[in-house]
Amino acid sequence: MELAGQPSSAADHGASETAETARAGGPGSQARYVAIITDGNGRWATARGLPVNEGHSAGADTVKARLRDAAELGVEEFTVYSFSTENWSRPAAEVTGLMAMFSQRIANETPELHDEGVRMRFIGRREGVAASLIEQMEWAEGVTAANARITLFVAFNYGGRAEILDAARLYSGGGEEEFRACLYAPEMHDPDLIIRTSGERRLSNYLLWQSAYSELVFREELWPDFDRRALEESLAEYAARRRRFGGR
Repeated sequence: MELAGQPSSAADHGASETAETARAGGPGSQARYVAIITDGNGRWATARGLPVNEGHSAGADTVKARLRDAAELGVEEFTVYSFSTENWSRPAAEVTGLMAMFSQRIANETPELHDEGVRMRFIGRREGVAASLIEQMEWAEGVTAANARITLFVAFNYGGRAEILDAARLYSGGGEEEFRACLYAPEMHDPDLIIRTSGERRLSNYLLWQSAYSELVFREELWPDFDRRALEESLAEYAARRRRFGGR
């Protein structure tokens, strides 16, 4: 089985962040690591009498816009749930359209994101994904590898349970840091904040290992309607909370 990430010594970089964040977890803290469940593209399109894939295209535009906003607002890692392991069960025409859109977006937008200092990483299973699309993902990762303004993690063909199972197959013993080294992106920090749009209130198999202490914000907007103000309000809600990590 091929995986989007392989073990590396960067695992302790993400794992050690928990203690640092805990010390700085009082009200007013800035969310540096933000993950989003970009839900509601299909409903957005249906409400406007548009094909579902038009909603996905609008959603992809929103990802790029909010990524730029996130960089301006001090976010260092921005993770989006673009296609889950369960999404293969959707109608064939929708899946085909999504794959074509992903390919086109990677080809057209990687140079632009590279110029803006964005590092791109794709996390998820490679099994079942077209070889040509895998080549594009690896190309985008290679082109942007040295960028440091903000990292965009794209969860593609991703499932939290699948990630844990795949890591368990690689795990040879030790503690949490050794297990983290087997995750798709060991260098990824645990999200400070997970945002879900469209009024749904669940994680839907997203970043199950990494979200143990993440703050959750649920928004009513459908993802294509999630604007800069909505992002700012979500970050402000996070900043008003106190994270205790089991302490007092």
